[in-house]
Amino acid sequence: MELDPEGLNELSQRVIAACIEVHRVLGPGLLESAYEMCLAKELALAGIAFQRQVPVPVFYKREALNAGYRIDLLVEGHLIVELKAARNPTGLVRAQVLTYLKLMSLPLGLGVNFNQVRLVDGITRVIHTCPESA
Repeated sequence: MELDPEGLNELSQRVIAACIEVHRVLGPGLLESAYEMCLAKELALAGIAFQRQVPVPVFYKREALNAGYRIDLLVEGHLIVELKAARNPTGLVRAQVLTYLKLMSLPLGLGVNFNQVRLVDGITRVIHTCPESA
């Protein structure tokens, strides 16, 4: 089921709220895997459906290849959430999320860097305008 832009924005706000709660409890300085586990718990507590470590195929000459790409969290089948716990990955995380959005034909993703004093400074919202299907 496709989400309208308003529904997608509301979903992303709920996910950001969950990220903020995880950051409020844990603070910066942990490994990415710890934040992923805790965010998964927080999303489950909020009743938000998600999948962890979702494979992303690369299509080459109409063949799906497993290039080893994985989305940290795919929320309700519509929102990509890529987590980081690094000093300054803003350009890298934006490019990574945009690539995943293109490969999955999805419109919205969030890059979340938990290694920030204020989590809001580590959130990158990435929009991809999906081309119409041929």
